[in-house]
Amino acid sequence: MDRYFDADADRTQVFEILAPPVQTMPLVLASPHSGTSYPPDFLAASRLDAFSLRKSEDTFVDEIFMAAPLLGAPLIRALFPRAFLDANREAFELDPEMFADMLPTYVNVRSPRVAAGLGTIAKLVANGEEIYRGKLRFAEALARVNRFYHPYHAALKRMIDQTRHRFGYCVLLDCHSMPSGGNSAEPSSAWSKVDFVLGDCYGISCSPTLIETAERTLRSQGYIVNRNTPYAGGFTTRHYGRPRTGVQALQIEINRALYMDERSISQKPYIGELAGHMEKLIGVLSGVRGTPTE
Repeated sequence: MDRYFDADADRTQVFEILAPPVQTMPLVLASPHSGTSYPPDFLAASRLDAFSLRKSEDTFVDEIFMAAPLLGAPLIRALFPRAFLDANREAFELDPEMFADMLPTYVNVRSPRVAAGLGTIAKLVANGEEIYRGKLRFAEALARVNRFYHPYHAALKRMIDQTRHRFGYCVLLDCHSMPSGGNSAEPSSAWSKVDFVLGDCYGISCSPTLIETAERTLRSQGYIVNRNTPYAGGFTTRHYGRPRTGVQALQIEINRALYMDERSISQKPYIGELAGHMEKLIGVLSGVRGTPTE
């Protein structure tokens, strides 16, 4: 286990790598939204209480996939919360209306995520409430990206590169959860009854064999599965998923209603059975290599 802290005196937690003694699977798992370590200055700047801010978390997702290191695959989990910084975005997807000063020209201010209030530094929590009391300075955004975002992605890239070097290829599973009633960007609709959404960026980030195997495995366990609707894959899937270079990436979204009470943010008993099913999924996907020409 490798836990990384920010170098500042407050020793803010950044990420943790849960790794097996010897990696025996060509898989890397990532949970970028399960962090619960809220910096005090962020809480002070927010107009919301800590419980309201937690609505944006992928709470317990890291626990659901905790079998990975026991099976022989490393798992990286961000320890900072999504409401503070979203590691599944470009480094600078920012809403200029949130800032008191001008943003540099390299900032992406027109992405769909920014428009929905869910950029690298979110304007809204998942239920649509605004996070901040007042405007931020760009220096704050830059500090968060340098202290949290870049170290997380540097570690993830290193894990992918090491896996590819060891096995000749790497399968990245980017693990998430989705609110059962939708969110501010994707309001409630028929898909909210779906148990899992698998995202491969519409066939770009992984081979057909990988996503087909994942879907077949989940359906055999009794789950309702969608592909790419409404979540086709975020920055992590798009950025790292390059099948022709030996890296496949698949985003997995789990309906929170399966395993938690979303109002109290507490686990349901079914979470244990779900974790067992994810253990089986990890084992099955570890044997899927796929080819760039599929």
